[in-house]
Amino acid sequence: MIKTQLAKIKSSALARNAGWMFAGQGLSFVVQGLYFVILARVLGSLQYGILAGAAALVTVVSQYSTMGSGLLFLRYVSPDHEKFREYWGNILLSTAVFGSILVIGVRFAGTWMIGPASASILVLLAIGDCMCGQLTAAAGQVFQTFEKMRITASLNLMTNLFRLILAAGMLIFLHHASAWQWAVASLTVSLLAVITAIVTVTVRFGWPIFRPVLMLKRLGEGSIFAVSGSTTSVYNDIDKVMLGHYGMTIANGIYTMAYRVVNIAAMPIMSIQAAAFPRFFREGVKGVTATEPFARKILKRTALIGALGAAGMFLFAPIIPHLVGKGFSQSVNALRWLCLIPLFRCMHVGAGDAMAGAGYQKYRLGAQAIAAGGNFLLNLYLIPRYSWFGAAVASLLTDGSLAIMSWSLLFWLKSREARKHDGKSEGDLLTRPVGEPENAELLP
Repeated sequence: MIKTQLAKIKSSALARNAGWMFAGQGLSFVVQGLYFVILARVLGSLQYGILAGAAALVTVVSQYSTMGSGLLFLRYVSPDHEKFREYWGNILLSTAVFGSILVIGVRFAGTWMIGPASASILVLLAIGDCMCGQLTAAAGQVFQTFEKMRITASLNLMTNLFRLILAAGMLIFLHHASAWQWAVASLTVSLLAVITAIVTVTVRFGWPIFRPVLMLKRLGEGSIFAVSGSTTSVYNDIDKVMLGHYGMTIANGIYTMAYRVVNIAAMPIMSIQAAAFPRFFREGVKGVTATEPFARKILKRTALIGALGAAGMFLFAPIIPHLVGKGFSQSVNALRWLCLIPLFRCMHVGAGDAMAGAGYQKYRLGAQAIAAGGNFLLNLYLIPRYSWFGAAVASLLTDGSLAIMSWSLLFWLKSREARKHDGKSEGDLLTRPVGEPENAELLP
C-alpha cells in the first residue's frame, strides 16, 4: 500500500512540481526566518516600522509594473510553447514602461501617503521591487509555465539568500543600521537577482521578441490581472501604509513583524498553489466544471497545512521577542490574532485560481475588489482607534469573507455552466431529426 502511494507520488507531475516548490519554499522559509530575525535586530522596531510603511506602499502598487504580463505568459504560453519569445519580450517591455511610470508616481505621492520618514526611501525600494523584483518574479513564472519548478524555486530562493547574506554582513560590520542604509543595500541585491534571472531565461529558452502591438493588444486583459494582484496587495498591505500615515511607526514595526511570520507560515500552501496554477489553465479549457473539482482536491491538502500552521503560530508566538528583541514583544499578541490567515488564504486562493483558469478572472477580481474596499474602510475606522489591533481584526475579517465569497462564486459559476450545458443538450435533441443518432456526424 505504501509502495503504491509512493509510486503514484513519483509518477505525478503535480507532486513533483509541488515537491520542488515546497523544497525551495522550505529553504526560503529558513532563509527568510533568519533574514527577518537579523534585519529586525539590525534596524530595531522604529527603523523597521519606517521600512515597513514604505515597503507596503511599494508592494501595493508594484503589480502594475508588469501590467499582468507574467500571468499573460502563463495563460498563453502554457498551451502553446511556441509563443515564448513574443510573450517574454512582452514581460520585459511592459516592465520597462509601466515600472518607470510607477517609480516616478510614488516619488511624488509618497510623502502625503506615508509621511516624510518612510517617503525618503521610496524611490530606492520602488526601483528594487517595481522593476527588479517583479522581473525576477516574472522570470520564475516563465519556468513555472514550462513546469520547471526546480528553477522557479531556485530563483525565489536566490533573492532571499542574497538578502540574508546582506543583513548578516550589516549586523557583523555595522551592528545597527537605518532604513535608508538597508534600502540602498537591498537595491543592490535586487539588481544582482534580476540580472541573474534574465540571463537564465535567455540562455534556457532564447532571446525575446519585442512587439509593442502585442503589449497594447493584451493591455486590457493584463490590466485585469494587475488589478487583481493589486487588490490582493491592498487587503494584505494597506494596513501597514495606513499605520505609517497615522505616524504609528513603532506599532507598524510590531504588526509587520507578526505579518511576516504569517507569510512565512503560508509558504507551503503557496508552493502547492504555484505548482498547480498552470494546470488550472489547462483544465480551464473545459470550463469551471473541470477546475472546481481540481480546486477542491488541492484544498484538502492546503487546508490541513493551514490548520497546523495556525496552531503552531499560536503556540510558539512567545518565541518572537527572544529572537528579534524585546522591542517586538507585542508581536506575540499580534501573531496570535493573525494566525488563522493562512487557513483563510488557502481557501480563497484555490477558488480564485479555479476561476482564473476557466477564464472568469473578472469574477475573482470583483470579489477581491470588494475585499480590498472593505479592508480599507475597516482600517480607516479601526486603526486610529485601536492601532495594530484594529489592523489585525480588519485582516481577519477580510480574508475570512473573501474565502466565503470566492467559493460561493465558484459554485455559482459551476451551476450556471451546468445549466447552460443541459439547455444546449436539450436544444440539440429538439432540433435533431427523428431517428438520427446523437453522433451521426461521426458515421460514414
